[in-house]
Amino acid sequence: MNSNSGALAVLQQEVIACQLCPRLVAYRTEIGRVKRRAYREWDYWAKPVPSFGDPNTRMLILGLAPGAHGSNRTGRPFTGDGSGATLYRVLYQAGFASQPESRSRDDELRLTDAYITAAVRCAPPGNKPATEEIRTCRRYLERELESLPKIQVVVALGKIAFDVYLSILRDRGIIKSRAPYVFGHNRVYRIAGTPVLVSSYHPSQQNTSTGKLTEKMLLDVFRGARKILNSARAASA
Repeated sequence: MNSNSGALAVLQQEVIACQLCPRLVAYRTEIGRVKRRAYREWDYWAKPVPSFGDPNTRMLILGLAPGAHGSNRTGRPFTGDGSGATLYRVLYQAGFASQPESRSRDDELRLTDAYITAAVRCAPPGNKPATEEIRTCRRYLERELESLPKIQVVVALGKIAFDVYLSILRDRGIIKSRAPYVFGHNRVYRIAGTPVLVSSYHPSQQNTSTGKLTEKMLLDVFRGARKILNSARAASA
């Protein structure tokens, strides 16, 4: 285990044990107890969901929060619901995933040069975390950024993830204001001294079912990220 893996493993155990947000603790636990009819036989994870991916990654994927019957059930980010089905198909097509489907935290899926995390680690009611919950959970993302020194691209899925990442840059004095950075699909921001920031619509079922986000649009984001990584590698060769 390299130093990155060790630090991340310790951090993820802290995430799993977190009890800092009473509303989220109560909600994730109740969802795991009641369950959805289709998943009656499942033993729900019902805890904060740890991040998943390559500890030597050059690309960080930042989502919003676990789905109540997706990640909160399976224990792996973007696993068990429609948003994850779309994301992993795209990651596979772009060469970041070893298979096009994430079934459970115990399957054989591996990510290469990709690491998936979230702004909030517990499933929130209505998929809407409170401002204070986002602020409380940010400490884990900040530590992950410190433990992933090779990151060259950050892909923010959705406006909340985008804003959380920018708030870290602002509080660290890297940017003076978030105002110049406007969220939109497949927008690319090059900020001196930091990874390239790419914003994308979130692959939620609401976005994909309405056509706001198509699979091709999401694939364009990750193929673009791949080009950025390839260019960085060529420049350093």
